[in-house]
Amino acid sequence: MTVDGVEVIDETGASEAAIRHYISEVESEIHEPIHKLTIKPEGEHVSLNWERYPPRFERIRRITGYLVGTIDRWNNAKKAEESERVKHG
Repeated sequence: MTVDGVEVIDETGASEAAIRHYISEVESEIHEPIHKLTIKPEGEHVSLNWERYPPRFERIRRITGYLVGTIDRWNNAKKAEESERVKHG
């Protein structure tokens, strides 16, 4: 089931309102959105397990002393120079 864009695995039979509450509680506690929530019974309480979205990152290269993100704005000569370099690692 999906609730507000979060994949939910519910083993307790909780209502959609309760699931929304659990999602809100987790996201406010960790200060970021989640993409998956598992709700399991644990005695009189419930156990909440969640997965965060993978961190977003951008590859940064150091070329001739400058930090460069992407090479999509480079001219053809500079792109050719980059593709002909020996890759290390």
